[in-house]
Amino acid sequence: MVALFSTTATRLRLWLLQRSRNTLHFFLLFGVSQGCGSTTTGKLASHGFASMAAMSSFPPQRYHYFLVLDFEATCDKPQIHPQEIIEFPILKLNGRTMEIESTFHMYVQPVVHSQLTPFCTELTGIIQAMVDGQPSLQQVLERVDEWMAKEGLLDPSVKSIFVTCGDWDLKVMLPGQCQYLGLPVADYFKQWINLKKAYSFAMGSWPKNGLLDMNKGLNLQHIGRPHSGIDDCKNIANIMKTLAHRGFIFKQTSKPF
Repeated sequence: MVALFSTTATRLRLWLLQRSRNTLHFFLLFGVSQGCGSTTTGKLASHGFASMAAMSSFPPQRYHYFLVLDFEATCDKPQIHPQEIIEFPILKLNGRTMEIESTFHMYVQPVVHSQLTPFCTELTGIIQAMVDGQPSLQQVLERVDEWMAKEGLLDPSVKSIFVTCGDWDLKVMLPGQCQYLGLPVADYFKQWINLKKAYSFAMGSWPKNGLLDMNKGLNLQHIGRPHSGIDDCKNIANIMKTLAHRGFIFKQTSKPF
């Protein structure tokens, strides 16, 4: 009996030792505890792999790239006519990661009302020296086309779409000024996503105060100064990223021309 008990105890100790080794091996490989889990996730992320939770919370978008745009234009009280674009920023947003990959940003010299009004400078932060000597709208549009080509956005297999805060930029401002100057409007400017409409679809309320209401509704800090074209683009991109992480899929809101 004593010999039998001793043999049984020895086998039990060996079994427990093997089991503890297996458990430790599993810990090291997969990170069962919270600490190991975060370490493993960090290693996976560093090799370009997202966690399953992150992947499932970020559904694929319909577009390869979103082109975030927000014009600033000459203005006064009462309003001057015609208005002319004086800041032309575009952010290239990756549709898979929702991160900014490239930036186009130029100031534009107005020709009809060449002197900016005090109201315009106060509103936009753009001073006269920032537009004097800058390219005309025609020249800027040519550079936009060059940038689009360089970024691979003119490739027919690449799906991209502009995103604006409202319909004014691409429905009113750009086609109106191009018509006044006798310039053609490129086809890629003729379809877009109105972020206000997208936000209202996602959140169930209309943002009366535009970016300020959208940032407030999503508990986001406002980036930069209001009515700075490039800062407004950064806010639009940040709102889009937040909505995408919540599972929203962006769709074109403009009607075909």
